[in-house]
Amino acid sequence: MPPPPPSFPTPHSAISNPQSGASSPAPNFAALRRLEWRVKHAVETALSGEYRSTFRGRGMEFDQVVKYEFGDDVRDIDWNVTARLGEPYRKKFVEEREVSVLILFEDSPSLQFGSGGRTKRDALLELAGLIALLGAVNRDRVGLVHVTPDGHHLAPPVRGRSPIMHLTAGLLGRPAPALDAPAAVPIPWQFIAHAAPRHSVLLWLGDFPPRRVPEGWGVIRRRYQPMCFRVDDPWDRELPDSAPFGAYDPLAGRIVVLSPRSAADRRQHAQWRDSRDAALRELQPDPLARLVSSTQDDMLDAVVRFFRARMAS
Repeated sequence: MPPPPPSFPTPHSAISNPQSGASSPAPNFAALRRLEWRVKHAVETALSGEYRSTFRGRGMEFDQVVKYEFGDDVRDIDWNVTARLGEPYRKKFVEEREVSVLILFEDSPSLQFGSGGRTKRDALLELAGLIALLGAVNRDRVGLVHVTPDGHHLAPPVRGRSPIMHLTAGLLGRPAPALDAPAAVPIPWQFIAHAAPRHSVLLWLGDFPPRRVPEGWGVIRRRYQPMCFRVDDPWDRELPDSAPFGAYDPLAGRIVVLSPRSAADRRQHAQWRDSRDAALRELQPDPLARLVSSTQDDMLDAVVRFFRARMAS
């Protein structure tokens, strides 16, 4: 009879990448180029102007006050001027001519969980690569902050296909944190607040476990346009059925048999799932500024749906 399986309070410890912590081979540039072709096709067809319009928004630099006309955005109305002059006036902004995108990749051990063909880290890395290549296709600047339990690495924002390709390849080629590394990843918010120009787009990619809103998050929200991207494994949403099955435990280095889950296990899992979702909503209340997809999704389709939803609003 096989030894009893270890306790699994959340699905993260049930099955992970057995090669975590080992040096990964350098990413294949041919694979990156294939990903780039898909991004170009999406920009030319499915996305059209959604990406550029979404990031630039209404512009950030105030220009002047002009009369409000039917169809103008009511959020731009200057109520002080309107009250003084007796008719509606709105603020006019200078359109952003260049966007800087700063990708914050929070590389925690929990991302290495995967109940299917790929881990959450694999899917999130692909998502980061797609966003970086979107920036390259749209001639924007792209920077990267890769945060791990051991520290952080900064690649300042750069422009151009070749520099962004190398930046992306560097992220994809970095080894995953060791599974026994601390679960909490210290994010240097004070450092990140000066890593890119004001009004840059900050894309925070991570697992977003239940935790308090970071102390420096208010400063980040004022300085950048923050968006949060998370990829869930199907087991994050719901535990598997009650049939016993084998799984690899990377910490024990052996195959274990997972027994049927009790009603108490499912209640505990539901509480963890709900608290995790609530923590993400508290961090980013705007549903159009957060993306939650699945490891089973096509990441490019998820990005297209995200930008289309923002444009539809």
